[in-house]
Amino acid sequence: MHKVAAFYQFLPIPEPAEQVGLLRAFCTRLDLRGTVLIAPEGINGTLAGPAAGIDELAAALRNGSIIQPAFEGLELKFSTADSGHFDRLKIKLKREIITFGQPACDPLKQVGTYVAAQDWNALISDPEVIVLDTRNDFEVSMGAFQGAINPGLTSFSEFAGFVEARLSNRQNTKIAMYCTGGIRCEKASSFMLAKGFGEVYHLQGGILKYLEAIPEAESLWQGDCFVFDRRIALGHALVAHPEAIVPGVPLKDG
Repeated sequence: MHKVAAFYQFLPIPEPAEQVGLLRAFCTRLDLRGTVLIAPEGINGTLAGPAAGIDELAAALRNGSIIQPAFEGLELKFSTADSGHFDRLKIKLKREIITFGQPACDPLKQVGTYVAAQDWNALISDPEVIVLDTRNDFEVSMGAFQGAINPGLTSFSEFAGFVEARLSNRQNTKIAMYCTGGIRCEKASSFMLAKGFGEVYHLQGGILKYLEAIPEAESLWQGDCFVFDRRIALGHALVAHPEAIVPGVPLKDG
């Protein structure tokens, strides 16, 4: 059984191309596998391996001993997986750590209000709040929060068009959004604030944190949470459901 760490942080990286090789060598030495994206705006990844190696990685990212600058505020979400669920290591240089394609959106300058998992149920139970799922349609088909709007996205970059087409007259309405681990909501909330929406909230740590923190008996989550690795989906307490196959969706290690 391997320990899995999912993480991201928006933080300017001055020379991202130089950091790719450094991180790859570090992860190879520790026998870590999965995928990490590095871009000028930050880092985003999911890695799995021996628990001691994952713990060493977390400490090194936070203290800046692998790549610069130090990701001091980096939060990691931990779970477990069979060793065969992550069979390769991929460290990639990208323009964005999550593709959105909206230059006006800058999570380094502004994002929505974070809502802790323990406070999420009360927020989305308010009938005056619009609840948005920012994930792709096939992900939503596997599981979602009660009452959430599915924008029907085939890629996250379509979210901006959905907002402009369907919500342009709702700028004074409270918006609550969520995604798998929180990263998509960083950009989505930043975009909506830039478009004049006054109150934008997002689930801190995403669905994964909610499933980890909230007992199933109290949960408003229905179904499974798709993840882009060979675990396929996670349920409450982050239990893997590899039997939850989604037809036509390619697996991505990490």
